Order: sequence, then structure tokens, then C-alpha cells
Amino acid sequence: MTQLRYLTAGESHGKALVGILEGVPAGLGITAEELHVELRRRKLGHGRGARQKMEDDACEILSGVRHGRTLGSPIALLIPNRDWRNWSEIMQSEPFEGDARRKLEVPRPGHADYVGGQKYRHTDMRNVLERASARETAIRVALAAVARKLLRELGIQIGSRVIRIGEVIDTAATGDLNKLNERADATAVRCVDAQAAGAMVQAIEAAKKAGDTLGGVFEVYAWGLPLGLGSHVHWDRRIEGLIAQAFMSLNAIKGVEIGLGFGAAGTPGSRAHDELFPGVEAGTVAAKTNRSGGIDGGITTGQPLVIRAAMKPIATLMSALHSVRLSTGEPADAHVERSDVCAVPAAAVIGESLLALVLAQAVLDKFGGDSMEELLPRFEEWSRAAPAVTSTPDR
Repeated sequence: MTQLRYLTAGESHGKALVGILEGVPAGLGITAEELHVELRRRKLGHGRGARQKMEDDACEILSGVRHGRTLGSPIALLIPNRDWRNWSEIMQSEPFEGDARRKLEVPRPGHADYVGGQKYRHTDMRNVLERASARETAIRVALAAVARKLLRELGIQIGSRVIRIGEVIDTAATGDLNKLNERADATAVRCVDAQAAGAMVQAIEAAKKAGDTLGGVFEVYAWGLPLGLGSHVHWDRRIEGLIAQAFMSLNAIKGVEIGLGFGAAGTPGSRAHDELFPGVEAGTVAAKTNRSGGIDGGITTGQPLVIRAAMKPIATLMSALHSVRLSTGEPADAHVERSDVCAVPAAAVIGESLLALVLAQAVLDKFGGDSMEELLPRFEEWSRAAPAVTSTPDR
């Protein structure tokens, strides 16, 4: 089994973000510009803070790629933080004499500040804030761009859309998945309906004026998948479990569902499952629906994956919540740090990246190969031998 492993390091206002991705087969074409495409998409969305304008997220490939092709060795990436120049003394690694500037003593409700400070015995909760920040997701998006390129070589695509911000819901049909990201990226909040997008922007502006924040829900899709990724034989190989873990690792995500998800709990079995019918070609099967979200028994069916994630409102409010100054035990307003009003559109793009990392690992688990030259024929042979469940019109 080829193990796709990744590790990130860096603080929000530190010198840089660093990532290492190991297990990518040799011979995969990749350039820094392909990483930048996804990093620019992560910056999208009305409601983002000033940090997005300050950081250009220029990613440098340090190792593992030569002449535009992966070597099979670990890939190391670096994203310098441009804002470091304003924080170099505050975040320096060398010993500091005197009282630290920008010390955090009043935790924000809903953030890692308090629990992280207690766990690691920090009196200055900036030591928690800096790593708990969603700034870390920039390097994950960069690493995942490599995984996404691997999947694309196999014909597997990933896209996303925002379906809810605050109380505003986009009920428009998803439409052609191949055009999903193009349609979503064209609106200010990455939903596909222009009228809903306008209402979402208004809701974000109202929250900003009130010093408040908003969460929401986004959907991530993957299509062109083979049947057979994941397994039913062990709990830790079920692919929906791996997907859920990856999505729940994203800052502020509090719920994940696949296919009908929570809706299946109130749906009779006769309307909760995907009935099978003979496919167009002999020996194949098709389904009229995709209520399972592309997964049955921990294994992909070949139908599109449909994952939905709920993001809570960001914990940093300009109209600060009640908290406690830990050094004195007295009531105090929570710490206010530069932040976004709404980051759901960006979270959708990050969700695409997390799914790419999970699916790339699942592909390598099943097909292996030290090089793309080995991987591609194995994938193609399997796809012919075990055809995916396809969609069929009503009969």
C-alpha cells in the first residue's frame, strides 16, 4: 500500500507556512502555477478580512519536483507570510526579554484559546491562537493541489458550492458538475444562484455592521470516480469515515453529511435507497437516484460523491462576547483579533482540497504504483473490469 502522508507547520503570523507531502508517484506533471490557482480560489468570498489582500500566498516548491515532474520523493512546499514583517518581534523564535506584545489573556468563546492554553499550560494564549488559526489551511490547499492533479490525470474531478449563509439558502439546481466551479467562482459568495448570492452578501454586510459573524453550509462533489475505493472490511477503511474525519479537521466545521445525510433519518427505506436497474451495456447497472451520495457500505459506487458540511460562525466578533481575564479571574470582553465576518465560501474550496487528499490516498491504496506509468494502466484496467454504477433516466 502506498501511503500518502502530509505534515504542515507554521503559525498565522509566523515567518512562513511549510508543508511536506510524501507518497506521490513519480512522473506526475505539476507546476507552482497549478498550486497558485487553488490558493487564489481559497481567497474568494465576500466577508473575508483584510489579511486576504495582504497575503499573496506565493507558494514555492522546495523539493520533490524536477523539470515539472514529481520524483517520487517527498514534496516540500513553502508559503511565506508577508505580514511577518509586522510581527517579527512578537513572533520571534529567539528568547525575548520583558513583557511580550499582543499577549492574549482573555479567551474567545468558541475558539481554542482557553482549552489549548490549559492543555499546554500557556499563560499567553497567543501560543494557541497562532497555530489554531485557519491560516494553516493555505498550505493544506497547496499540498492538496498536487493530489487534485493526480486525480485529474485519472479523470476524477472535484467541485463545490455554497448552499447556505446565515438564514439565506440557495435552492438552485447544481446543474452540470463540469461547470460547477466556474459558476460558483463567478459569484461573490460561491453559490450558483445570483439572487441568493445577493441576499447572502446583504446578510454578511448586516452582520459586519452589527459586529457579528455568520456561518453556513457548503457542498463538495467528486465525479469520474471508479467503483471500489474504500472497504467494508474494517472500520478505518470505510471511505465515508475518512471523508468525515478530513472535513471535521477543518476549522469551525461542526457537522458533515453524505448524500441524504440527516434527511435519511426521517425518510422511509423505500425512498432512502438507490434502486438498481440494468445499465446500457450488458453486465452493468444503473440508478435513477444518488441518495447514498456515491457511497454504499464504505465503498464508492462510481456515482458522484456528495458531501455537505456545516460551518459555525467565526469565533472572533468585533462586538466581543463575555469572557474572563485569566490572570485576575475578573469578567472581561473577549479578545478581538483581525478576522473574517464570513469564511464559508473559502471553506468550500478548502473542503475540495481535503476531499482530494482523501481520494488520492484511496486511489493509491487500491491501485498502488511508484510511478504514474504504473498507476494509470492499473486504474484503467479496473475501470473496465468493474464498471461504475451509472445514472439512468426514468423508465
